[in-house]
Amino acid sequence: MSLTDPVADMLTRIRNACRARHATVDIPSSKLKEAIAGLLEREGFVEGYEVLPDNKQNILRIRLKYIDDKRSAIEGIRRVSKPSLRVYVGRKEVRPVRRYMGISVLTTTHGIMTDREARAKGVGGEVLCEVW
Repeated sequence: MSLTDPVADMLTRIRNACRARHATVDIPSSKLKEAIAGLLEREGFVEGYEVLPDNKQNILRIRLKYIDDKRSAIEGIRRVSKPSLRVYVGRKEVRPVRRYMGISVLTTTHGIMTDREARAKGVGGEVLCEVW
């Protein structure tokens, strides 16, 4: 089965697992998805992730994070740039998400980073998604 937008599939699986209050979510792995999962872990939106070997394609298992009263740490997750409509921002156009309460995930010439890191380094790029 081929997907036209694997990143949107990843975000949808995470969103659905959070709403169903699952502890983990399994996603077909790729380097881009692993980088996004690492960034979400570093920013405190997920507890962690691991790559499990598989015959065809590795599996990316993400451990979701919940706050004391069983609220998900991820309140919302939205795909910004799509295969049909890419969204690029320059270094001066990188804006905060939800008044600095969320992050934008950007792919730049320096790798995948958050909006804060992109502003600090003075680089722009393609906005993949927003998480709050």
